Order: sequence, then C-alpha cells, then structure tokens
Amino acid sequence: MIAINDLTYHLGKRTLYDAASLHIKDKDKIGLIGPNGAGKSTLLKIITGELMPDSGKITKPKECSIGFFNQDLLSYQTEDNIRNVAMQAFSEALATQKKIEALCHQMEHNYSDDLLTQLSHLQENFERIGGYDIQSKSEAMLEGMGFATKDLDRSLSEFSGGWRMRVMFAKLLLQQPSVLILDEPTNHLDLVSIKWVEEYLRNYDSAFIVVSHDRSFLDGITTKIVEISNKKFTMYVGNYSNYEIEKTERSESLKNAYTNQQKQMKHAQEFIDRFRAKASKAKLVQSRIKALTRVEQIEPPSANRKTVNFHFPIKQNPSKIIAVIEKIDKSYGPVEILKNTAVEINRGDKIALIGANGRGKTTLLRIIAGQEPAEKQQRNFGNNVDMAFYSQHQLEDLNMHHNILEELAQHSTHAGRERTEQELRTIAAMFLFTKDDVFKKIEILSGGEKARVALAKVLLSQANCLLLDEPTNHLDINSINILGQALQQYEGTCLFVSHDRNFIQQVANKIWFIEDKKVRVFPSNYEAFEATVQLA
Repeated sequence: MIAINDLTYHLGKRTLYDAASLHIKDKDKIGLIGPNGAGKSTLLKIITGELMPDSGKITKPKECSIGFFNQDLLSYQTEDNIRNVAMQAFSEALATQKKIEALCHQMEHNYSDDLLTQLSHLQENFERIGGYDIQSKSEAMLEGMGFATKDLDRSLSEFSGGWRMRVMFAKLLLQQPSVLILDEPTNHLDLVSIKWVEEYLRNYDSAFIVVSHDRSFLDGITTKIVEISNKKFTMYVGNYSNYEIEKTERSESLKNAYTNQQKQMKHAQEFIDRFRAKASKAKLVQSRIKALTRVEQIEPPSANRKTVNFHFPIKQNPSKIIAVIEKIDKSYGPVEILKNTAVEINRGDKIALIGANGRGKTTLLRIIAGQEPAEKQQRNFGNNVDMAFYSQHQLEDLNMHHNILEELAQHSTHAGRERTEQELRTIAAMFLFTKDDVFKKIEILSGGEKARVALAKVLLSQANCLLLDEPTNHLDINSINILGQALQQYEGTCLFVSHDRNFIQQVANKIWFIEDKKVRVFPSNYEAFEATVQLA
C-alpha cells in the first residue's frame, strides 16, 4: 500500500535514515520503535507529507487515505459540543444531511415530483453511507474514550488538553482511513480507555503504524515491529515480545557470523603475511589479497539492552509504618473527589495508584506529599521518614544556568552525598543524556528533557519514600525498563501514578485504586489485580 524506497533524511548534520526502505501492506499493524531521537515521529511526518525527504521515494495508491494523530491536534478550537466534533468524521453524511434538510425546507413552499425524486435519491444515499448511524457511532466512540453521556453536549473548549486530545482521537478513528498514523496515542488516556482503544485497534480492518513507549499496548495491537536502528528500518514479524525474542536470536546469529568472519580474515591475513616474500607463493598470496578486499565485512553487533547496576541508597531507615492518613475529604467546588477515605503506607511498599482520569490520583499523591490541602484529614507519619515528590511542577525548581551535570552534582551534594562524575553520568544516561549531552544548559532543554532531569534529581535525593506522578513520561521503552529496574533495587518505599501496565507489573507489589471516592487496596501485583478487579 505504501512503499518507502531508499529514504535518506538529515536533521542538521545528523543522518536519521540512509537509503532506508519499508513497505506497509493494507492489513499491517505496525509498531514503530527506536530510542528517543532515532526519528520515529519524523518518519511519520514524512509519510504524511508534512516533511520532504532529502532523497528516496514514497509511493501510495491515489485512493489511499491517511489519518494522522499527533499532539498538534490540540491547536484545534471550537465552541461546538464534542458529539458534533466527533461527527465531523462523517463529512459526506453530514453534507448529504444538509442537502436533505434544505430540500425538505424547499418542498414546504414548492412541492414537486422532481424535488420528491431528488429527496428520495438523497435519502437512499444517506442510508447507504450509514448516515442514520453516525450519531450513535460517535457517542459510542466518545464513551469508549471515557466520556460520560452527560459530557457529550459540552463544548470542546470546556475540556482540558488531555480530554480534547481524546475527542480528536475519536474523530480520527471514526473516519476509518486506509492507514492510521498514530504518534503516542495513549499519552492522555487512562487504563480503562487504553484497553478500549487497544481492543478497537486489534479489530481494526485497515493498516496502522503506531509509535508508542507502552510495550503492553504494542503487545496487544501489533502484528509487526519496525525498528529504526543504524539509520535503517528493520522489520520483525509479531508483537513487541516476539520482537525481543527474534532480536536476541538475530543478534546471536550476527555475533557468531561476525566472530567467524573475523577468524577467517585473520587466518587469511596470517597466510598473506607469512608467504608474502616467497616467490613460489606469490600467485596464491595475490589471490588471497584480492579475496580479502572483496569481503563484505559484517558490522559488529551492538550491545544488548542495558541493565542497572547503580545503587540508590537511602539516608536512613524509617520506621515500619511510613504514613497513616485518615478522614481525607477533597472537593473542587461542587465536585467531590475523595470522601472520608484513608491510606496507610508501610516500609518496603511499592504501590501503583491507578484508575480512570478524574478520580483523584494525582490529587491524592499531592495530599500525601503535603502539597495539596484537604478539607479534613488526620496525618500521622513514622519516624525518620524522608519523602521526595516528583511532578511536572519540579521543572520550575531547576537552575536554568546550570548544565545537566552541574544540576545533578549540586542536588547530590545537598542530599548529603557527593557523587563522582562517572556516577552522575551513569544516572544521566539512564534518562537519555549521554556523552556531551550532559553539558547542555537547562534553559535550552525541551519540556520533556527538563522533566527527565527533575526525575533524576528525585532518585539522587537519598529519600526513603518516593512519590512519583507519571514517572515514565518522556522515556523510551528501554529507559522505562531501566527505571523499573532502578525502582526494583531501590531500598526505600515508593508510591507512583502510572498508566504503563508493564512498568506497574515490573515495580508494584501493591495496587491502590479509587472507587466511590475511597482508596481501595489490592495486596498483590498488577497481573493478579487485572485478573480479579474490573476497573470502571
């Protein structure tokens, strides 16, 4: 359906792709992966025509329609209600409906057989293209995205950015283009909505290519994985888990082939060096030299996935009970979020706070951290409890004049333990800052890069209780895995909000979820929770 041949693209002096090729077939369900900066989002924009390649060719049939979902859709503004915004997906049906309405109005004053025939044809066409179902389809899609029925009459402008993105995503899915291009579609979705979208895409009848750092989501929807690596596109059949297995097998095979080739080349070179001066062997030596120059050398395999060997110490061990907070009430105006609920955190807990958006997860985290007032609460903390809180607001505390290494070094010193430059570089690399990146000034970093620096500072704090709000945002799959390993090794207690199921399963030994304005506790991991509890 879409053929990409010999694609080359440069971003400044850096080459993202070098004569790379990829073919997307009409039923392909592709997950596009690669480290941050590899060029995933750029490739999507090249496919949609927003960017032009430096060389190469992209071809697709004339009838092939492309629907592109990305964060730029937030710029769309309207006072129309969200039902009508979603229904804009059915442009042909809406146009036909307007013609029918106009014709009916005309016939009130000028009835004729000719107009009646026109009306009949329009109504037949309206039924053929599913016009009578567009409202019910739109409502079902929006409710699947987490909107309540009563919200459908509210203006798009009344909703926050995350909820507006859901409306635009719903509209795109309703259009059912030949190829869906999705750039981080789960960013603004809660777990319930992610599962709904996952089920929808699993049954989607056309092709899609999706960029996501949520490996559980990729496992649930993809039949092929395309990795951007070494400026090329490499395709693997199966979902993300299959990709990991096959990549390991390919890597082992490549390693063996590389080792064997190096041995053969070494033996050939030894023969040449040994007999170069002997006239009787001159013809044979020349033959070996020519053969050696003709060898297409195998590139050495890249290193396998990194693991964490860095230790996150805590200043001191706290008491067995970290915190008990009771009688928590919280409202925003007339909207009641939490009512007479209680929480208890014990030493060693790794708690995932999950559930639908708007239930109060971040609010509860901020209440526990002491950064959000509650109407009524009784707070009791254990001895020697030292909390560190991570949220997007931490970005405001960064020193804009520091470079990344200086910011981490200063925070490490304030936390009571100076780190070596190598230790600080190891931490920085976990959050995607490698080599000379550590000398970038904070003031020139993107919002996502600043968030990563702030998260690195929290992990350097030596606090014995971490409160983390969406810590995996802005990290690629490998970095999320590394962060999960770090939190597994962390000796303290951790409470975190996340919608990343694999990360939750990797880290959490206890699940909190908010139901009926109260905190419910499930004393096991996410896999057991998912098999037992139905989130609404």
